Amino acid sequence: MTAVASDRPPDGRTAIGRGMEQFHHPRPVCTGRGPTFRPTPQRERLTAGLTGRVVEFGAGDGVKLACYPPQVREIVLVEPDPFLRAAAEGVAGGVPAEVSIVGGHPAKAPMEDASCDAVVHALSLCCCASLERTLAEARRILRPGGRLRFYEHVRSANPVVAMTESLVGPLWARASGGCRPGRDPVAAIQAAGFALEHLDRFTFQHVSHVLGAAVLTPERP
Repeated sequence: MTAVASDRPPDGRTAIGRGMEQFHHPRPVCTGRGPTFRPTPQRERLTAGLTGRVVEFGAGDGVKLACYPPQVREIVLVEPDPFLRAAAEGVAGGVPAEVSIVGGHPAKAPMEDASCDAVVHALSLCCCASLERTLAEARRILRPGGRLRFYEHVRSANPVVAMTESLVGPLWARASGGCRPGRDPVAAIQAAGFALEHLDRFTFQHVSHVLGAAVLTPERP
C-alpha cells in the first residue's frame, strides 16, 4: 500500500486544473483556482456529509482528492492503472486528509470487512465487469449503516435511445474503457441490499445520469 499523508493546508489547489471524475469519462470535478476553488455541484452533492474513512473507486487524475469535505479524515483511492495512481499521488500531498492510493478493482478491493464509512462510485459502475460483484464488495467493506454514494450515467428512459444504447454497447465498451451505456445501476444498487436515501435524475450532454445516496441495510436472512 502506498500511503501519502499531510497536515498542510490544501494550498496545492492553486496549481491544479478542473480535474476529471474518471479518465474515460472526463467530467470536471472542480471549478476555479486558489480562493475561488470549489467542487462542481455534482461532486459537492456526491460527497456532502461524508465523514470518517471513505473509499472511492477510480482515481481520475487525482484532483477529486481536493474536493472532499474536511470531515473526511481518510480517503482511499482504489485504481488499477499505475499511471493514474502516480498522477493522483501528485495531488495527495496538498490534501489535509490522510490519503492512500492503492491498486485494486471494484470487485476486489484491498480493504478489510466492515472497515469503511462510505464508498463512492463516480462514473465507474458503468465500467465494472459485474455490477453484482462490485456492489457485493461495497457491502463487504462498509460498516453497518455505511453509505454508498454514486454518480453514474444510466439507460435512457426513451425506448428508442435505450435500444440504441443496447445495440452499440459492445462496440462502445471496447472504445470507451469498458463503459456499458445500457446499464441500470439504481436497480442493481437496490437489489444488492442498499436502501436509497435520495436520487436525482438529470441529463448531461444529452445522456441520462443519476446522482444519489444509499445506506447499507442489514444482511438479509
